Amino acid sequence: MTSASTAQSANPDPSTTDRGDGAGRGLPAAVRRRLATVDDRIGRGQAWLATAVVVAIAAILRFVGLSFPPGKIFDETYYAKDAYGLIDRGFEWNYKDNGPSYVVHPPLGKWMIGIGEWAFGYQDADSGVSVPGHLMTTSPEFGWRFGAAVAGTLSVLLLVRIGRRMFRSTVLGCAAGLLLALDGYHLVLSRTAILDIFLLLLVLAAFGALVLDRDARRRRWARALEGGLDPTQPGRAGRPSSGWRDWPWWRLAAGVLLGCACSVKWSALYFVPAFALLVLLWEVGVRRSSGVRRPWRDAVLDELPWLLAAGVLMLVTYVATWSGWLLGQDGYYRLAERYPNNPELSDTPFVGALINLWEYHKAAYGFHTQLDDPHKYQSWPWQWLLLGRPVAFHWSGDGSCGAPSCASEVLLLGTPLLWWSFLPALAATAWLGLARRDWRAGAILLSVAAGLLPWFWFALDGRTMFSFYAAPAVPFLVLAVVYVLGAIATPAPVTNTAAPPDPQQVHDRRLVGGIIAGAYVLLVALCFAYFYPIFVGRVLPYADWSARMWLDGRWI
Repeated sequence: MTSASTAQSANPDPSTTDRGDGAGRGLPAAVRRRLATVDDRIGRGQAWLATAVVVAIAAILRFVGLSFPPGKIFDETYYAKDAYGLIDRGFEWNYKDNGPSYVVHPPLGKWMIGIGEWAFGYQDADSGVSVPGHLMTTSPEFGWRFGAAVAGTLSVLLLVRIGRRMFRSTVLGCAAGLLLALDGYHLVLSRTAILDIFLLLLVLAAFGALVLDRDARRRRWARALEGGLDPTQPGRAGRPSSGWRDWPWWRLAAGVLLGCACSVKWSALYFVPAFALLVLLWEVGVRRSSGVRRPWRDAVLDELPWLLAAGVLMLVTYVATWSGWLLGQDGYYRLAERYPNNPELSDTPFVGALINLWEYHKAAYGFHTQLDDPHKYQSWPWQWLLLGRPVAFHWSGDGSCGAPSCASEVLLLGTPLLWWSFLPALAATAWLGLARRDWRAGAILLSVAAGLLPWFWFALDGRTMFSFYAAPAVPFLVLAVVYVLGAIATPAPVTNTAAPPDPQQVHDRRLVGGIIAGAYVLLVALCFAYFYPIFVGRVLPYADWSARMWLDGRWI
């Protein structure tokens, strides 16, 4: 989508044309505006300094006290053990029963957990495994939670930079990162050794790569037009140069990152068609802005091969993450001779390994489609943004708190003020996006839809679901909030040049809008601080813990 406020003819008009380069052909000012991207050279030092401050806040919140609560909480009992098996053997292994583990999620997220166990040590009382760290030995909890804390911190960094590029504002980019850093839901996932924070990170990274790809392609067209390209010419004559330096490298990188995301959880697949559609819409937009006569046809013909190449890279990356299982012989379903009751397995070299991997995937898919057992903390997709049923990762009545009864809980709860802003922000983003024909609104809404809407379909089958399934959508929900804050703080450009706005009125509106946006971020920070004890398991008097259960039984 392009901005309606700059939608003008691509044909040069002497009165509105900037001089081009040595080719002697001018580029219309309107076209130049439509193809403009962020100039990273402007304010680079200040932007990185502000980014560093936000990331430092996120890191402190995620790493301080990471070893508490002690022991394995919630699904750490599965993923921490599987992660150590991957580091030790290359595939998941049950050390208590001394046999391969049957797992239903790909290995990459567990590899990322296992890196921390390799570095800082691992211990499991059930199987008697206790190994020191290769870098230093700390508490075992720090080892298996380290990877999640790193992933959570990196996702804040990515969101700051993505927000800055999308909104062309360091302030708004930092606001997006700060809101994510102060989200209790994100904080809990960043301090727990389960898979969803890694899925969030890799999906966000793939989106960021596509935003960089969009900018690179627009700069490519702008250079070509300034160099004298006539976009109305048919075939290659009307297109920019296509040497290897002009390949969509960031798009190919997004394919690799999506392959990595799928190697954490298969639910990353829902973003593949959404992101492919974004690429196609952006390519149509740049051609329409440049004056191409048939932008849709040319975009499909030019970009479909690159999208297919990115898909191939995604598949190759996914299979590569199973290399430990493929190169070993003791993994679950790896050799047919170990599973004579499954005639579909094969012992043929190389091809047999891939056949067995396919059979393994079929078995895991069958498990997921039949996952309908009731659970105390299960919830439905329409409850997630309303915080209708958060998940308790840890609960204990032990500890000293200076009161007759105490409570310690780690509750997967989004910061309420932030999460209860998501639905109004989505509605406002849709309205503003349609009114302004703003590509940013479309990108945010489509990404949120990819992260949430598929689960509504599975809800029709009664599948057991939990609120942490929404994790990949959270950064895009935060971007929706910041998009609206930006609209409040910075008024839309005025296109009626016959009646220019009063500079004082513009200044006053920006001042008031900035105060409103700043006050909102401050209130989110205060709300986060109030609920912080139940995000990290701090021991509280029971009355203080109960006071934070705003929705009573729904949060207990």
